[in-house]
Amino acid sequence: MSDLAQRMQQDLTDAMKARDEVRVATLRMAISAVREEAVSGKQARELSDDDVAKVLRTQVKRRDEAAEAFQAAGREEQAQRELDERAILSAYLPEELGDDELEALVDEALTSGGFTEPSQMGQAMNATMAAVAGRAEGKRVSAMVKAKLADHGG
Repeated sequence: MSDLAQRMQQDLTDAMKARDEVRVATLRMAISAVREEAVSGKQARELSDDDVAKVLRTQVKRRDEAAEAFQAAGREEQAQRELDERAILSAYLPEELGDDELEALVDEALTSGGFTEPSQMGQAMNATMAAVAGRAEGKRVSAMVKAKLADHGG
């Protein structure tokens, strides 16, 4: 079991002892999603911390989407619960890159890959996402790569 998964398991035990309902429910759901990922595919496998973080990022994104939907429907209490769960899950992820750090990584990936045309968006995104290593949301990265390529190519 990865260090991150072990830490989540220990935190679940602590939350149960503290009777922290939201944390218990959130960690149970996250651990379940991690276990599901480990047995998905043709063969069960041991997940690395990066694999676990990827699962958690998906869960965080789901919480964001659910909170938005609840807010749009005027259901503030449920929206707040989703945001609380998001905060719990986010604590297990590496810190998001700032705009300057992200821009530097995007510039480096575009330069080293020789990407200058908007038609190279797919290749540029692959190179950039590898450099970012999950420390920024895909939408943010995509918008920045697209803007940079438009500046170069236009």
